[in-house]
Amino acid sequence: MRVRTERGLPDRRWLTVPATRTVLGVIHNVTSATRLLDVLAVFEGDPRVRVVFTCTGSSELDGGVAEFAAAHGLFLIPWERALAQEFDLAVSTSRGGDLEEISAPLIGAPHGAGYNKRLSRNPESGIRNPESGAGAGAGAESGAGSGAGAFGLSGEWLLHDGEVVPSAIVLSHEEQHARLLRDCPEAAPYAHIAGDPCADQLDASAPFRTEYRAALGIRPGQKLLLITSTWGPDSVLGAAPDAVRRALAELPYDEYRVLAAVHPNAWYGHGGWQIRNWLKPCLRAGLILPPPAGETWKAAICAADAFLGDHGSLSLYAAARGLPGLLASFGADTVAPGSPMAWLGERLPRLDPVRPLAAQLDGAVALPSAAARITSRPGRSLALLRTLCYRHLALPEPQFPCVPRPVAAPQPAPPGTPVGPALYVDTRVTGREVAVRRYPAEAQRGTAAHLGADVHVVADAAEPDPRLRALADVLVARPGADPAEVLARNPGCALVAGPGPRLVLRGGREFEVPGAVDPAPAASALLALLGEGLDPEGEFTLRFGGAVSALRLLRAPAGEADPGFLGPDAAQ
Repeated sequence: MRVRTERGLPDRRWLTVPATRTVLGVIHNVTSATRLLDVLAVFEGDPRVRVVFTCTGSSELDGGVAEFAAAHGLFLIPWERALAQEFDLAVSTSRGGDLEEISAPLIGAPHGAGYNKRLSRNPESGIRNPESGAGAGAGAESGAGSGAGAFGLSGEWLLHDGEVVPSAIVLSHEEQHARLLRDCPEAAPYAHIAGDPCADQLDASAPFRTEYRAALGIRPGQKLLLITSTWGPDSVLGAAPDAVRRALAELPYDEYRVLAAVHPNAWYGHGGWQIRNWLKPCLRAGLILPPPAGETWKAAICAADAFLGDHGSLSLYAAARGLPGLLASFGADTVAPGSPMAWLGERLPRLDPVRPLAAQLDGAVALPSAAARITSRPGRSLALLRTLCYRHLALPEPQFPCVPRPVAAPQPAPPGTPVGPALYVDTRVTGREVAVRRYPAEAQRGTAAHLGADVHVVADAAEPDPRLRALADVLVARPGADPAEVLARNPGCALVAGPGPRLVLRGGREFEVPGAVDPAPAASALLALLGEGLDPEGEFTLRFGGAVSALRLLRAPAGEADPGFLGPDAAQ
């Protein structure tokens, strides 16, 4: 049994490093915890300072905090014990909870890209839309804010019994100081403009785009679409859930990857199983869905080619990186007027539910000036925050520099199902060039403008959906399989690809694909050539997956000719 003092901290007799200052990191939920760790990077490498953590218990969406703390090795003490202990400094990246009861100078920082949200303590005003002004809940002060004020900048969140709670209020930009002066002038003297550590980390990570793309499984020539969904009914998942499926359905499977970065509050509000279960068809179609508590979303912003977002901070960070974007949803009523998010919402086009998505992405808008709206101290945030923290600790700063570090490359995803998705394949023959584009079959809904009039279906020979297996014109054989047996079991199939470089047609004709060409798209190219009545033997150009390569089809010596077969329709 571990020995603890009555305040929840271990007796100093049991400590290894004799730190002289203790900092309390205040967690509201997993979202605030991730940003808190960004801020607490200012103490890296200093054995004079130890950091312990607590959770206020004031969030309805604080699930996963214990798991987050365990995964990151945080020393977590109960809130009640934290309130009974004196600390040298406390740091919070949220305004929730009775922060005024903490016995320490308190530094309050935002947990997103600035202060963009309207949020009230008053249940009667609505948790996300405080149109009635400052609420009557704890901390509300008359004349110190209005319903138009931002969460974290109004008196409702900064004052208690007429006194300013934080000893320092961290702002990332001068424009926030103007809003603070307007909505809570009493707190303006406590403001410190210290930039945005997350924006600085994204800048430091930008040179590693190639490494992040490789870690995420993005092949050369592919594009990555980042879908950012905040939490609540106005988010992408809440208001436009079909946007994820539509991206997978309409964007060519071999030319695009789609990654959905879903807000931790959505994960923990519904449960991870539920989020994954709702998105399971999309996962089968190739969706990348990183876990909520990591930093994969930062790597994804650096790796992405475009984004489809909403009013969450990730949309702002993506725009600040210069990514062209569209908005699938936007909760205007929850966004603080005059904030960077309101500015973003006025400039990005909305997703059209009818027009082809690929064409809309071609017209997506890049807003490089967004970076200047997130931070007015680019590259300097950690240095400024360190100066602020050490001033409150009455310690000289360490002599080594404090600079933003690149985010770690994501860990490779664990292996998924061994059966790839069934695909609708659109082919086009121009001279001796064959263009092949593939789209996940399960993600389609009815007639789709992005599919040609004469598509065929390619599926794994072990495809579990018998309907798709029966529709398949091409079946991809498993290792060790006999193509003749695959054809015999599937009378609607015209061609078996594999094992290896073999392409076996119904009727006995056989071709080989020497080189490193994937036999599945090569099989689609072969069907297209036969469908045009062309002799498929010889050298061709294959346009596939955003790349152009040489395709060589060699007629195998064995097998009987089948002159009557001209394409997949002949096998029906």
